[in-house]
Amino acid sequence: MKLLLNIAILLLCFVSNVSSQQFEYELNTNWKFSQEGKDEWKKATVPGVIHLDLLNNELIEDPYWENNELKQQWIEEENWVYVNQLFYDPTIYNTDNIELVFEGLDTYATVLLNGDTLLIANNMFRSWTVDVKKKLITGLNEIIVIFTSPILQNKEVVENYPYKLPSGNETSDIKTKVSSFTRKAAYHFGWDWGPRFVTSGIWRPVKLKGWNNAKVISFQTSTLSIDSSKVDMQTDLEIEVDKSGEYVIFFDSIKQIYKLEKGVNNVVYNFSLKSPNLWWCNGMGEAFLYKHEIDIFYNKEHTSSIGYKYGVRTIELINEKDSIGTSFYFKLNGEPVFMKGANYIPQDMFIPRVNSEQTNRLITQVKNANMNMLRVWGGGVYEDDAFYHMCDKNGILVWQDFMFAGSLYPSEPGFNENIKQEVIQNIKRLRPHPCIALWCGNNEIEVAWNNWGWQKQFGYSSEDSTEIWNNYKSIFEEMIPNLVQEYTSTNYTSTSPLSNWGTKENFNHSSMHYWGVWHGKEPFSNFTSNVGRFMVEYGFQSFPELSALKKVMSDSSLSLTSSAMKNRQKSYIGNGLILEHIKRNFKEPSSFDEFIILSQKTQALAMQIAIRSHMKKQPHCMGTIFWQLNDCWPAPSWSVIDYYGKEKQAYDIVKIEYSIHP
Repeated sequence: MKLLLNIAILLLCFVSNVSSQQFEYELNTNWKFSQEGKDEWKKATVPGVIHLDLLNNELIEDPYWENNELKQQWIEEENWVYVNQLFYDPTIYNTDNIELVFEGLDTYATVLLNGDTLLIANNMFRSWTVDVKKKLITGLNEIIVIFTSPILQNKEVVENYPYKLPSGNETSDIKTKVSSFTRKAAYHFGWDWGPRFVTSGIWRPVKLKGWNNAKVISFQTSTLSIDSSKVDMQTDLEIEVDKSGEYVIFFDSIKQIYKLEKGVNNVVYNFSLKSPNLWWCNGMGEAFLYKHEIDIFYNKEHTSSIGYKYGVRTIELINEKDSIGTSFYFKLNGEPVFMKGANYIPQDMFIPRVNSEQTNRLITQVKNANMNMLRVWGGGVYEDDAFYHMCDKNGILVWQDFMFAGSLYPSEPGFNENIKQEVIQNIKRLRPHPCIALWCGNNEIEVAWNNWGWQKQFGYSSEDSTEIWNNYKSIFEEMIPNLVQEYTSTNYTSTSPLSNWGTKENFNHSSMHYWGVWHGKEPFSNFTSNVGRFMVEYGFQSFPELSALKKVMSDSSLSLTSSAMKNRQKSYIGNGLILEHIKRNFKEPSSFDEFIILSQKTQALAMQIAIRSHMKKQPHCMGTIFWQLNDCWPAPSWSVIDYYGKEKQAYDIVKIEYSIHP
């Protein structure tokens, strides 16, 4: 009876979304999961990940509680199976094309439809679309998704690779480190501000889509030129059609006729706007958004439509030799802009439980703090659409890293092709957003190769080093920039930083990550004498307030010496360095509660000195992007907003300092 009820609900949902030309249905309900090899099925949540499903079914405790991170490492070494059923009636869903779309599978997954292999996924950052029109049967269809542990998937590959590759994020004592070989959020394997939770699961929505004649694959509207009276614009559409012929496309009611061939076609539409409203970043004017409505007809039948918002703006990165050294700054609509912002990391270790309300609140906090840029850092994920829509709306420019950070990657044709498809998909998905200001190849790989001693640490021969570095250049200096140039007009830089903080001369060139204060254990005063052309990373740690820690720790663990608190601090010099600077600038705390308060006060002082130094040294310095905006779990870190969205004292300082117009 329950099964029949589920089928009826499924059918009702389908019918409400079906038209003669197209339909779309989210297949996110009625999933179940089990550990592979066990017939113990429990309710699953999609989108979701295995840790959340285990938690929701009370099979594990809260992963964030005390030292549960250490107790739950077994999860990453198991395989997991998800199942669902869908009801198909060909008389109702009678479109010529029916596709099953997985917008995100984390990470190694084999998808079966009615027992036959439908697809094999190997990249968390990609979406997967399969035509299932001829594979569906009338009545119930079974979908099975088998997730292989990333550890098991790559263990043998890593152990048999001719040399070890650095996995800078995997700080735990694990013999076989697989993250360099796994196209998955690197921070899931650990970082110096976060735990290790190597997730698996259907982390983004599953959809069944039907269409006739034509569908829009991707789109973008670009600003070609701006003058005082008008702007010239261009809309690019990528359209797949299943019948060659004449198609009528209406762009905001303007009729255009195109002859399209069966397969994928690129359509270009040029237009002008008189006396346009420009899109400006926060603090410079309104982030004005226009609406674009596009409708496609074939044989007088409406076959497809899309609607989206776009901004009229130009954005340029000026990175060239000048009288000082090498510049690094942005021009928005032809005007140089001093960038004020922060580095953004994923808002949770378990990304599917982050909702749009949380993202809206966070981006509102960014705007209220007078920021105009966020860097989406390369060890996390390409964020979901809601994040970029909020940045568009609020005038927050985005420095977008590709998802490579602190590691080196294997030189294999299959791996590089996987990267290529990942890059293409994410450029196409994000390029319509006016907030996107820059694509950056990776985080800190080049500076690590040149300065962190990897060659000696891993015992590379000269032949090894040549092969490794040639592979690096082929990815970040050839393949990715060529794809950026092919699919978008947005700026690209191969890595961040482009200059290292080791010498005074380096502060005259390009982008800079300055960690003399913290990793170099330098005094706060050194912020004033170490100012680069564009400061992309710098910062100082603090603890979240006591109430945040009480949500994940017992009272007996609320001290710096408890095992739970020691595990919560992921930086190798964290608590001692915080205490040293507290005593240097204020007084020795008499209690743990006072230590927390003074840690936030100390962080606020560090941020004030750094930001003020950067803003005072214009035009030598044209940007200050501190590390970091937010947290992925409740713990000490460099964030100015804690995991629960609570603003630390440093947030208030940032808001004040950024309010001073450069």
